[in-house]
Amino acid sequence: MKVARPTGKTIAVPDTAAGARLDKWLSDAVPTVSRSRLKPLIEDGAVTIDGKPALDPAYRLRAAQIVRLTMPPTIDATPVAQDIDLDIVFEDAHLIVLNKPVGLVVHPAPGNLDKTLVNALLAHCGDSLAGIGGVRRPGIVHRIDKDTSGLLVAAKTDAAHAGLSAQFAAHTIERTYDALVWGVPKPSADQIIGAIGRSRHNRKKMAILQRGGKAAETGYSTEASFGEIAAHVRCRLKTGRTHQIRVHMSSIGHPLIGDSTYGSNRRRSMKGVPPDVAVALKGFSRQALHATTLGFEHPVTGKKLKFESPPPTDFTELLEALESLADMEMD
Repeated sequence: MKVARPTGKTIAVPDTAAGARLDKWLSDAVPTVSRSRLKPLIEDGAVTIDGKPALDPAYRLRAAQIVRLTMPPTIDATPVAQDIDLDIVFEDAHLIVLNKPVGLVVHPAPGNLDKTLVNALLAHCGDSLAGIGGVRRPGIVHRIDKDTSGLLVAAKTDAAHAGLSAQFAAHTIERTYDALVWGVPKPSADQIIGAIGRSRHNRKKMAILQRGGKAAETGYSTEASFGEIAAHVRCRLKTGRTHQIRVHMSSIGHPLIGDSTYGSNRRRSMKGVPPDVAVALKGFSRQALHATTLGFEHPVTGKKLKFESPPPTDFTELLEALESLADMEMD
């Protein structure tokens, strides 16, 4: 599988375009890219104005500004079947529920062209899966980050794909995640609401945006606290944006343990923490996040389905190490 190099176009805003909407003007200036395609590109940070990301499609332009559109690299070939072990929780003729391990990417993308869940599904399901919901991401209706473990459902038929996609769009899918976070949230349970989009400062990160972005809501409840150093939190997704839990928990000052993107371990004081626990905390090399519960209505039979998956060994070992702090008063 090969990936085409990204392409770009840089344009100066003429006097006649002053006050125009960014997406409308850019679709006229680059007629090979539709306005509907430009909107997600803008929101994903593919457009800059005077060198800074422009994340709002409705932004009003000023004369002489320099606008650059960078089209992301495209994958030329369709994914190929690869024999990769799958932890199957449930399967019938219409869908498959899997327990995704840490390190497995859901679908091919630049940087991860193969050895993904899609490649494994193509091998497991055979030719019948090809093209279900799209050529490049057959069967995929939602994603889990590479270094997040847990439950994920994929469609095996067009009817299942349409039905599951509709439930995700209507926010009727039940999704619960276990997380280990720095500090102890106050209040112990709450709803975090904040639109999420590409960070204006770092295109590789997501952030809560005051303008633009997509509506996002995360409910959380504190299951246990470990001194003042950390807590075990149960998160419930109403929406499912990229990095949603990681961004939302970081926004309230409680990033996930091990999350180098949204909360560095090195900034956390280990004063008073037993050496073995400090080693476990500093050595946890991924975000401590696991998709524990997945519930939905079967898109063909209408039957209510609900699945639960315990966290993997690395998560439970860290949790056990933290439990020794439960009764400690941290300095």
